[in-house]
Amino acid sequence: MKRKPRSYTAVPQPVDTPSGQLAREMGLPWRQLGMPRLVLGRLEWLTLPEFGVGPLHAKTDTGARTSSLHAEDIEIIEDGTRVRFVTSDHYGRRIPCEAPVAGSGRVKSSTGVARKRHYIETEAVLPGGFSWKIRLTLAHRGKMKCPLLLGRRALAGFFLIDPLGHHLMGALRDLESQFPGICRP
Repeated sequence: MKRKPRSYTAVPQPVDTPSGQLAREMGLPWRQLGMPRLVLGRLEWLTLPEFGVGPLHAKTDTGARTSSLHAEDIEIIEDGTRVRFVTSDHYGRRIPCEAPVAGSGRVKSSTGVARKRHYIETEAVLPGGFSWKIRLTLAHRGKMKCPLLLGRRALAGFFLIDPLGHHLMGALRDLESQFPGICRP
């Protein structure tokens, strides 16, 4: 008689004990480097208040080095020092934006094709109020599910990623109550 292999499902439980103490109790090596990290899910809500853009559905992607924002009608102005573009929020509103060009370079897309893209820098804000400066390339992401991709450089130093989690920093309604002038349909 052949025995059926057993399989187990791990169910994470919340723990109130600090991770360092827990590691010591379990006899595991532990050392905290730098500041504590926030845990983001695979998808998160955020807003770009400097442009009045939000809410945006953002995908965290540790496989991508750079971050990218959906942009259409990209136009370089003022001798290459500024860029004009149009982006869209979660509700499909088209929002014209203008920003200083923070740089340009060749960026390889997920298909492996390298193209010249322009960078901008702006503040990103998550539900709950955490904000930080990010550098974004401007690219047409109209066929993508998320208009914003957060790459390794934007995530480094602040976050850990739970690939099974979604909207761990807060729901859409949290961001809408935080930024009623920007995030309401």
